Amino acid sequence: QVQLVESGGGLVQAGGSLRLSCAASGRTFGDYAMGWFRQAPGKEREFVARISRSGGGTYYADFVKGRFTISRDNAKNTVALQMNSLKPEDTAVYYCTADLGNTGIYSPNEYEYWGQGTQVTVSS
Repeated sequence: QVQLVESGGGLVQAGGSLRLSCAASGRTFGDYAMGWFRQAPGKEREFVARISRSGGGTYYADFVKGRFTISRDNAKNTVALQMNSLKPEDTAVYYCTADLGNTGIYSPNEYEYWGQGTQVTVSS
């Protein structure tokens, strides 16, 4: 089992920044890739970013490229999502997720463990 706990969400004005963090426990952190998804009201959960087990590979949704950065610290069992130049359309609940199987990137079905989510609200 893997437990994931997100923090760092909140309310920010458009153009501002937030940094989300996710603390993992329960298994060797380096055993799994980590990702971030988000879900806005009335919409499906969508892929935001992913980082490989070692941190050497990162993947981003087109709508966050150049604005968001995913990183991980395997010594501290944490993954972070730095979000800059935030837009009102970035408003959503953001979820930290872990992938042990390493068989896919973009579908939420590829990820076995999920945090409870943290709300990000961007005002215009």
